[in-house]
Amino acid sequence: MSEKKNLANELKEFYGMPWWMYLAFLAFAFVCMYTEVLGTDSVSFLFVCGALAIGLYKLGELLPIWNTYIGGGLLMVFFGTSVMQYFHLIPEKYVTMVGDIAQGDFNLLTAFIVFLIVGSILSLDRKILIKSFAGYIPSILGGVAGAAVLGIGSALLFGVKPVDAMVKYVLPIMGGGNGAGAVPLSQLYEQVTGEPAASYYSFAIIVLTIANLMCILAGALLNKLGDARPELTGDKKNIMPVDQELTKEDKEVVKVKTSDYLGVFLLQGGIYGMGRFISKKVLPTIAGAAIHYYAYVIIFTVILAAAGIVPKKLRAAAKNVQSFAGATVAIMMMVAMGFDFDLGELAAALSPSTLVIALMVVLGAIIGSALVGKLVGFYPIDTAVTAGLCMANRGGSGDIAVLGAANRLDLISYAQLSSRVGGGMILIIASFVFSLFL
Repeated sequence: MSEKKNLANELKEFYGMPWWMYLAFLAFAFVCMYTEVLGTDSVSFLFVCGALAIGLYKLGELLPIWNTYIGGGLLMVFFGTSVMQYFHLIPEKYVTMVGDIAQGDFNLLTAFIVFLIVGSILSLDRKILIKSFAGYIPSILGGVAGAAVLGIGSALLFGVKPVDAMVKYVLPIMGGGNGAGAVPLSQLYEQVTGEPAASYYSFAIIVLTIANLMCILAGALLNKLGDARPELTGDKKNIMPVDQELTKEDKEVVKVKTSDYLGVFLLQGGIYGMGRFISKKVLPTIAGAAIHYYAYVIIFTVILAAAGIVPKKLRAAAKNVQSFAGATVAIMMMVAMGFDFDLGELAAALSPSTLVIALMVVLGAIIGSALVGKLVGFYPIDTAVTAGLCMANRGGSGDIAVLGAANRLDLISYAQLSSRVGGGMILIIASFVFSLFL
């Protein structure tokens, strides 16, 4: 009886709105979309994403089994909107609008990621910061090694040659996503073999899509494992154990004024600008691999944090912006991620061999990164999520989906290191593999 009563109480309110008001706005959103009276501007984006995300998120948080084992509200938003997109329940005009604002020229996803990166890094103690980033690259390499071993081993069961398993499965899955992984890998493949890049890309993106879905589900399962085995994880905000003296938050209460947030936005914009400047003008490549500006955004933020030159009130304000983005913007970003996920493409590619090999690559990334993470003093689960799964997913958007499912959005900086720096490492490895074996 009490459980039913609690469920009834939960359904009375939808994130500040009484249930009847939310349902009225949801119905009105569909009326506006089907009559095409909405524009393709930022406010229309907020209306459409808010209407879809709030109800799906609430459902995912309340639905038994799903909320405990599958991934809760964020994954319900992701899968729910992907189903809507597949069955054309949302007019194409607004699917395109959401994609353009989230990842097009407006690119709200970039602002979201920068907010998370700056807030999470500036809130770390400098000693923890330096130690954790120093041990992270070996964890990434451990994940790559594990993915190669299990991927090649499982491919042999289906008669796939080791070099083909490495080239067609391990490298595209571990390559840092689409734009930073599958696309440059296909171009590199064409340069080395002379075969069309499209022939490599068409299979690579399908395998990567399957692995990305597996990574999201694995993130949710690892989160549950962490809840059951707390000794394998921390507070979901630190990748390594911290001493009592080295707490993430300052002990003294820092008062943040409303005007301080203007300074934070300038700080975040300046860090983002520095990242783009270095990636475009100063050091665009390392060992022949293009380096994404997110990697330099992380490095420059780490330098500022380690130097201790950012005032405490700006650090506190940056953390508040990160918390706001993680609690609200993340839910709406999942709408864009769901619209961008092609269920039809996934279904067409499902075959026993592809599923098993992709699953083994993802599992190898989890095991390899967790083992090395444990050796360097990291929490195995948090390392598996960031250095493992965030290497095997679809890059920036995949990072958000995986971290959301794993309830670890505070670890975005490490996830982006995997997608950007790790993706660059894969391109270097691929250049040797393609040249020597193809």
